[in-house]
Amino acid sequence: METRTSTSRDLFPGALEMMILESLRRQPAHGYALVQHIQQRSQNLLQVEEGSLYPALQRLLKAKMVKGEWTISPSTNRRVRVYQITKAGLLRLEREISSFDRMLEGIQMVLGPARHATNT
Repeated sequence: METRTSTSRDLFPGALEMMILESLRRQPAHGYALVQHIQQRSQNLLQVEEGSLYPALQRLLKAKMVKGEWTISPSTNRRVRVYQITKAGLLRLEREISSFDRMLEGIQMVLGPARHATNT
């Protein structure tokens, strides 16, 4: 069994895609802006690496959950791809959030009583 010496920040499958879709629901953004938004909203608890972000964006593009358009960034004058959530992406996001809420509720039911009993 593998042991880890540092605290793991691994996400459950689909979590990154859900956070990307939620970020894009708020406003279209390029990759770096998505990384910044997720980091800021999580108060730096979550660090999204490019090696995870761009493959997730490609999966979402392929599934037609987002669309991307190349443009020139006004701040850097460089070419960037701006992503926007699609109607299909909005529907998927709502389903994923609902499913996540149910899963979290179940986990809290399992952990809650035991944690409460040992802390009193």
